[in-house]
Amino acid sequence: MKKITLYVVLCTLVLLSAGCGSRHSQVYYDMPSQLLSSTYEGVYVVRTQVRSKDAVTAFYDAQRKVVKEIIFDGIKAANNGVSDLKPLCLDMNAQEKYEDYWNAFFRDGGPWKEFTNYSKRRVVTTRYERDGRQMIETGTVTVDRAGIKKKLQEDGIIPKEGRY
Repeated sequence: MKKITLYVVLCTLVLLSAGCGSRHSQVYYDMPSQLLSSTYEGVYVVRTQVRSKDAVTAFYDAQRKVVKEIIFDGIKAANNGVSDLKPLCLDMNAQEKYEDYWNAFFRDGGPWKEFTNYSKRRVVTTRYERDGRQMIETGTVTVDRAGIKKKLQEDGIIPKEGRY
């Protein structure tokens, strides 16, 4: 009886100690991009968040992420009276269909870079948090959606007239 009680107590201690430790919420890290404002010229200001190993990589990843979301996913507006952005490319198979085009478009220094600006990086509160090897950066990106749309229409990825 003494051995069983000792065994139960040890098992309970092991189980309780296994639950201890730091817990990180992934909700914070997976914050979706938010549309902050727009202009009549088709330029949009978007707040986004990326994870990276250093600030330079996070800088480019944030811009690339916003361009991809504008093309394929659309962006939800923040609570500021701006309407949501629908995706430019409504074809669900466009990423597979034009895979070579997208690889060239999103490569480092590719055409996507012409349509973004990260100038408000230091003006808006940019938050860095260290989590082991990753850096989480929240920043504001300015994107020329009208320019992206024109480029995709010229390249034949989306139709020039009609439902777009």
